[in-house]
Amino acid sequence: MKLINYTVEGFAKELASDSPAPGGGSVAALEAAFGTGLVMMVCELTKGKKKYAEYAESASSVYERAKKLHEELLELVDKDTEAFNLVSAAFGMPKNTEEEKTARSAAIQEGLKECCNPPLNVMRKVYEGLCLADELAQGYNTSCASDLGTGVLSLAAGAKGAYMNVLINAGSLKDQEYAEEKKREANDLCVKITELSEELYKKVLAEL
Repeated sequence: MKLINYTVEGFAKELASDSPAPGGGSVAALEAAFGTGLVMMVCELTKGKKKYAEYAESASSVYERAKKLHEELLELVDKDTEAFNLVSAAFGMPKNTEEEKTARSAAIQEGLKECCNPPLNVMRKVYEGLCLADELAQGYNTSCASDLGTGVLSLAAGAKGAYMNVLINAGSLKDQEYAEEKKREANDLCVKITELSEELYKKVLAEL
């Protein structure tokens, strides 16, 4: 059963169990999806109000792009756990002979490489989501300012959680070139996400 098909209570209970997955990576993706969901909600509550008719077209445009990101982030909730399961399976491989040890080590490393990708994708999509929130903030139903602000915070939190997951997986890689490439992109995204989210948060607070 996919994680995104759980009830909220079911997901929370699975998360709180002694199972290592789902863990921080899946939660980061879900947190970011909550953020895009709130951006979509504000769009809906903007384009449907006569008072904000002048913003209806831009809100509709933001909505469609946010919807795509929302769907992709929900997919990443499961992709993160699927990548972790590859590493878990690799650790369970036999290691009785040198050949088995070599194969096991290679499988672990490949799994760790794959584990870097879902959280990095979350960060990429968070930045896109924050850019959409920034676009929406130029004109929207300001009675939803707290919702937009919460969306921004959820996106930022998801990105920071994803960032830590990139770092911990890249830190266990033997392929230093691959690891540095992933960490470099994650670092750059983290800086941009932090700056934009803080700017947006201040902008929203000014509406309250």
